[in-house]
Amino acid sequence: MKRAVLIALLLLCVAVSGSLIAKEKEKANPVNMKDISRVFVGWVDINPEDYHMQGYSTKQEWLDVISGANDTFQKSLASSKALSGRTVTTAKNRDDANTAGNDLSIKFSDVQFDKKYRLHLAVHFMDVKTNTEVGSIPAKTYGAHLCSLSGCMDKELEEVNREVQKELAGAPTEETH
Repeated sequence: MKRAVLIALLLLCVAVSGSLIAKEKEKANPVNMKDISRVFVGWVDINPEDYHMQGYSTKQEWLDVISGANDTFQKSLASSKALSGRTVTTAKNRDDANTAGNDLSIKFSDVQFDKKYRLHLAVHFMDVKTNTEVGSIPAKTYGAHLCSLSGCMDKELEEVNREVQKELAGAPTEETH
């Protein structure tokens, strides 16, 4: 009996230390912003066809919510400490991907806003000149707020904003819950 308990404890210790090591490896180095003067912030492309699933009677109502959330998010990120002193250009709509003249592009992929008002997405930091990824935030779920639909989307995008700022050279972020 004592042997079984001891073995169980040892296995638990090995499992915990292994998961901590794996977590440490998941942490990416922040994006080096030293030579970055112009940044393009892409569109968080939430599916406009999901309007019925989100409780909207028309696609245009849902598109307006998506557009408003993107606008608020992009303005907040552009005025953040992480991008201070840089020229920031933002996508005007889901089809706008014109990164010409920029040094860094912040792209969003795997975007989904589910029925539980949770935002799922990944963030990619792309060197525009070489078209290579210089950093990323793996696909993650942002959510679990008590809020209205558009309020939830804004809160999730605030969380994305904080994550992006952390990646941009470890810029300090403020909690805004």
